[in-house]
Amino acid sequence: MSATRLLAIHAHPDDESSKGAATLARYADEGHPTTVLTCTGGERGDILNPAMDRPGIKENMVSVRREEMAQAVAALGVDHVWLGHVDSGLPQGDPLPPLPEGCFALDDSEEVTREVVKVIRELRPHVIITYDENGGYPHPDHLKVHEVSMKAWDKAGRSDYAPELGAPWAPLKLYYTHGFVRQRLELFHNLLIEQDLPSPYEPMLARWKAHDADIMARVTTQVRCDDYFTNRDAALRAHATQIDPAGAFLATPPEVQARLWPTEEFELAQTRVSTDIPEDDLFAGISDDVAEADAQETAARARL
Repeated sequence: MSATRLLAIHAHPDDESSKGAATLARYADEGHPTTVLTCTGGERGDILNPAMDRPGIKENMVSVRREEMAQAVAALGVDHVWLGHVDSGLPQGDPLPPLPEGCFALDDSEEVTREVVKVIRELRPHVIITYDENGGYPHPDHLKVHEVSMKAWDKAGRSDYAPELGAPWAPLKLYYTHGFVRQRLELFHNLLIEQDLPSPYEPMLARWKAHDADIMARVTTQVRCDDYFTNRDAALRAHATQIDPAGAFLATPPEVQARLWPTEEFELAQTRVSTDIPEDDLFAGISDDVAEADAQETAARARL
């Protein structure tokens, strides 16, 4: 097993499967201890798959989504931790309604940061994956994840910060995951159009053109992970309330995606090691000697 470890911080169950999932599966399969930290239970998620809009689902959304999450992480082969906060929901309307009392987006950021620091100090990851300053998209829970991830990155390694949360641990690299790249979806969309097939990508692309977003301009790191697209798709299907099999997430077969776009995209946002950009590995720049020393220290702590 590799000594280098990875932690992906996400807002809701299903986010880990739609953003960088094949990369997580690859690194886990290669022996890197890989963990997903899910901050909320997804309790306020809508049922987006018509086949799941049936009695007993909405009323039991908490337990349903927990079971979906268990199946998804099994498909990816990764470990999982719940942070235990309550989904804020995605406010709709103009003006937007207030967020519900007690939701994750309104929770005290310093307290949430302490919780994330505790997880980091327990798991001791070398690499963290989180969302950019826009949350990937501006869901209030995604914005909160960005905020507390960045605070935790700064504080987890400080010996003067909350020593009761465990021994200091400073992760070496922090990435933003960019799961929705316009150029990638355009390839898949154009292929369907050429085949005279309907394209579920069209609404996404229409929104992108309106906002002129070009995520690829920010990407520093492309990880080849096409051998794990089937794991990613199995994880997506596990989130049956959230993923419509007829929708964009599963519209292009894994073998076609592997031929057209075999990578997943990330942005190196913070680093404590030297690395050359562009990268093809999230662990680039982290030497085997450093990783092995960390592993030995971790083992020694476990024996205490």
